[in-house]
Amino acid sequence: MVEKFSRYDAADYLETEEDICLYLEACQEEGDPALFAAALGDIARARNMTQLAKEAGMTRAGLYKALSAEGNPSFATVSKVAKALGLKITVHPA
Repeated sequence: MVEKFSRYDAADYLETEEDICLYLEACQEEGDPALFAAALGDIARARNMTQLAKEAGMTRAGLYKALSAEGNPSFATVSKVAKALGLKITVHPA
């Protein structure tokens, strides 16, 4: 018997604000900036990438590229995306 697997996409499970915050917190705790950027990409896809790009002042394609696994978004881009998502980036003592 051949097993079939479906593609896992975190964006399919990010339904509430709490889901989004917990997901970002978990990714941030890993300490990998690329993982955090990819998580923002998942969240953007869970929401509406086109509308989010418009609110962040970017093109849809530019946002996809910046938040892809190969992307390397600037802090300014991360800040714009967070703001467009209604999130606030804060810093706490380690």
